[in-house]
Amino acid sequence: MSDLPARRPRRPLTLLLAALLCAPPFYLDVFWLRVGLFAMAAAIGAVGLGLLAGTAGQLSLGHSFFLAIGAYGYTWLAGAEPGAGLPTAVALVASVLLAGLAGGLFSPVAGRVRGVYLGVATLALVFLGHHILVSAEPVTGGFNGLSVPPLSVGSFAFAASESELVVLGVPFGAEERLWYLSLALFAFTWFTARGLLRSRAGRALKALRDSETAAAVMGIPVARYRAGAFVMSSMYAGLAGALLALAFRRVVPDYFGLALSVDYLAMIVVGGLGSVAGATAGAVFVTALPLLMTRYADRLPLVATPGSADGGLGPTEASRYLYGAAIVLILLFAPDGLSGLPRRLRARVRSRHRPAAGPTSTAPVVRTKEPTP
Repeated sequence: MSDLPARRPRRPLTLLLAALLCAPPFYLDVFWLRVGLFAMAAAIGAVGLGLLAGTAGQLSLGHSFFLAIGAYGYTWLAGAEPGAGLPTAVALVASVLLAGLAGGLFSPVAGRVRGVYLGVATLALVFLGHHILVSAEPVTGGFNGLSVPPLSVGSFAFAASESELVVLGVPFGAEERLWYLSLALFAFTWFTARGLLRSRAGRALKALRDSETAAAVMGIPVARYRAGAFVMSSMYAGLAGALLALAFRRVVPDYFGLALSVDYLAMIVVGGLGSVAGATAGAVFVTALPLLMTRYADRLPLVATPGSADGGLGPTEASRYLYGAAIVLILLFAPDGLSGLPRRLRARVRSRHRPAAGPTSTAPVVRTKEPTP
């Protein structure tokens, strides 16, 4: 018999969580659905960056470049003028592969450079990508960007259509339909990323992060695994970019700048490096905070409503100050991020309920001399 505690089944909890995530389109208004859409798309990209930075130990400041490839790749491949006019489902898959191809072209650099040097190298991708998006106006639309064609699978379109779809008395428009598409793609990302972390490749990446020398001695091809992690991260970013384009319905170059890359770094630091659940929690926090502050700006102190001349902080700037402060607090008091908070709370509760050791007797021991026979 093993003395280890039996592992609790997680299937009922997973089914309950899936049911809860399927319910919002029936109860929430459009604003909250759009917050959820942006959060799920950001979570997919954050999971990819978490695999690269948290698991493989590689710093990347060019994540927004691959998000832009996914967004513009889908928009151009699915568009008619300008565009290739492909079926939108094919364009979605092709945009992910296109982002992976771009990551593969850069992977020789990612395989040989690490740390701050890789961060500087990927930073160049952000400025190069922004220049291309602005200059290649026949393809990208220049500063004005492009309208995003809605995704459709067969005759079903993930957009508001003339033939209204009603489910259980609730009309399903673009946000309701996109919710379930984003939820399915996020679930796919969640399970593939967790499977990768538990596989032989995931263990090799963790060994590579801990010590390259030890990993090389164990026979792990360092450059190959680094390059592979970069390609996987790029593909996740491409999928996130395509979903963001579908949610925004328009892509513009200014959105895919350095600030977006910094936002994604904040997501994985706040959530916890090397954790899929942590990357998801960080993405929800960083994405939802500016949207909520924009909606409730008139009720918040020191925050000016968008377009006002009050001279206060805008919601976006105020939210970046807040999650910047959250990063400092997490680095000081919770280095494992939001993903480690449940474990810390459980450990604290167990330490409080652990029975105290009985008092130790300090009375002197009296020895009696045995009688001599």
